[in-house]
Parts: sequence; structure tokens; C-alpha cells
Amino acid sequence: MVGSIKLPVLLFAAGSSNGGSGFSFLLLLGALVLIWYVLIIRPQSSQRHKTQEMLSALKTGDRVVTTGGLLGTIAGFGNNTVHLQINGQVKVEVLRTAIAGPQKADQGSGDKSSDNKKSVEGAEQEPQTVAKGRK
Repeated sequence: MVGSIKLPVLLFAAGSSNGGSGFSFLLLLGALVLIWYVLIIRPQSSQRHKTQEMLSALKTGDRVVTTGGLLGTIAGFGNNTVHLQINGQVKVEVLRTAIAGPQKADQGSGDKSSDNKKSVEGAEQEPQTVAKGRK
């Protein structure tokens, strides 16, 4: 019985004799915080800064795309909103933060009539079905 009590006490005493373990823990923790900053915090803050610059540079007449996929021209600004003209007289109001960026030249500028011709040509053809039955 006495031998079983001495074993945990000896293990505890052997673990506490290392005085550098606190320093190595702080060194490891500092390295992890540095890695976290370099890989996560700094890129996120630079991305946020670029987005804020883009949103502050918006002006009436710019072609933009929203995060929801709407393409439109900026018709005006509200307090925290942007008025987009989608098509003709269709205007919508979206939050300024919903603007994903300027519309690229290849978005929405394609020939829609050729796309419609392709879909109409495909609709004119009857689908071919093969009926397989049991014999």
C-alpha cells in the first residue's frame, strides 16, 4: 500500500523539476500567434481594405455586379444603399456592401440572340427516346 502512494508523488516531483517548460510553452504560443496573424488576420484585413476602396470609388453610371448576381448600372446612392438600374425602367435598391465589384467586359455583353437561337433550335428537335421492354 505504501509503495503505490510513493509512485504518483515521484512522478509529480519528476515533472516539476524541469524549469524551462514554461518558457518553451510561451515560445510555442508566440509562434502560433505569429503564424495565425500571417496566414489569417493580415490577408483578411488587406482584402477588407481593397473592398472598402472599391466601394468608396463607386460613382453614378458604373456597371457593377452584386453578390446575388445582378448586373446593373448605378443610378444613385442612398445613405448606405445603391440604386441599380437593371433594365430600362427597372431599378432596385441594394446595400452598398452587396456590390461584389465592377462588371467585367465579358459579363452580360455577349450576343443574347445567338444564345436564344441555340435554345430554340434545341427545343424544335424532338427528343429521341429508346423504349426498352421485357420480352
